[in-house]
Amino acid sequence: MSVERVASFSAPAHVHTLVIGGGACGLTAALTARRMGRDVLVLERDAVPSGSTALSSGLIPAAGTRFQIARGVADGADLLTADILQKAKGRTDVAMAHAVASMSADAIHDLVDRHGVQFELVESFLYPGHSVARMHGTPNRTGQELMAMLVAAADNEGLDVLTNAVATTLFVTADHRICGVEVRRPGGARERIGCRALVLACSGFGGNQPLVGRHIPAIADALYFGHAGNQGDALRWGEALGAATADLSGYQGHGSVAHPHGVLITWALMMEGGVQVNAAGVRFANEHAGYSEQAEFVLSQPGGIAFNIYDERLHQLGMEFEDYRSAVKLGAIKSGDDAQALAYQLGVPGDALAKTLQHVDATAREGAADAFGRRFDPDKRLMPPYRGVRVTGTLFHTQGGLVVDRHAHVLRANGERFPNLFAGGGAARGLSGPEASGYLSGNGLLTAVTLGRAAGFSASSLN
Repeated sequence: MSVERVASFSAPAHVHTLVIGGGACGLTAALTARRMGRDVLVLERDAVPSGSTALSSGLIPAAGTRFQIARGVADGADLLTADILQKAKGRTDVAMAHAVASMSADAIHDLVDRHGVQFELVESFLYPGHSVARMHGTPNRTGQELMAMLVAAADNEGLDVLTNAVATTLFVTADHRICGVEVRRPGGARERIGCRALVLACSGFGGNQPLVGRHIPAIADALYFGHAGNQGDALRWGEALGAATADLSGYQGHGSVAHPHGVLITWALMMEGGVQVNAAGVRFANEHAGYSEQAEFVLSQPGGIAFNIYDERLHQLGMEFEDYRSAVKLGAIKSGDDAQALAYQLGVPGDALAKTLQHVDATAREGAADAFGRRFDPDKRLMPPYRGVRVTGTLFHTQGGLVVDRHAHVLRANGERFPNLFAGGGAARGLSGPEASGYLSGNGLLTAVTLGRAAGFSASSLN
């Protein structure tokens, strides 16, 4: 990836708005700019648009939506902002957090009303850090399903999406204006495309081991569960252009990916009463703190392995998620009539697991907090028969990136805007601060759709 400074630029093709990246952020930006009457081209490095979105659960937090109002859920931008800031311990941009929260409902409504995305409010559980039900998901709760709906919307709008197209070089004039890009095509052919506005929606740098090792050494050796194309293109271009960056040590991890099957196991199981134990059959952390920071706790256990322990009630909750149903089909989910039987299936000490579950049950009956600070709900006690699955901790995506304003303009190191450069999603600084523990569930897709929409509006406003 490189930046070339030019006095003038010519190309055989030219569009008003050029978007690099065809995930949720890029397609939202492109659909918005197209709606505003601009000619738009999306450059997607893969054969089919997918990105990090397709690997997620596809759940997007939003405050004050009509879906919440219809279910009697009282929510608003102020409460979502407060939850974001509390999870990040105040170590993020307060104004940006409120701006994104304020845009969240409109972003959801646009995707539903204008582009046919089928969202519904998820009410069966609350993810860590959320005060009220505000997760909006597609029927099967998968990022693949969300991406399929966004791609269908792009097709319906006649949006031009050029696949197998890797942007390699940005061309910039002396006044910091992006005038075009060079694209590498299959077979090594290269072509130039001019633009009036450029949107960087090519996510973060989780797939770039040297960059992860430099900025997030604690997770550098973890299994990467993100998209391989997240090579830090936006970050490298931004640094070469003199853009401001922030929170590059921040990331979203996950402490519950079935191993070796590589399937995400919903954290709803932990929030509704499940626990994690290590190979010795004992718990090691507060599962309610958050699935992102739990990744490092899991990786610190022997072999980097843990086991989710839950019951039939929670198994049925898991079956609401297509990923979990896939794990069942793959044989990752084990069962046992009692703790000893389940322990045998999982390969952990039976007596130790039985003792752990007895202690958890006693703590739940008492309604007291345990040694890790978790308070168990007496109405959600685990009951035999039990279920379990072997999991590991993973890196999902990075949360640091280019500093943008509420209109998705990329800012220079001196705080001034680039004239026509925009970014959102993983390419931009997230709302989680500098640590994994600051990640509020859904933050990644929240900034993808809100800043993608903002970038689309801002880009289309340029003449």
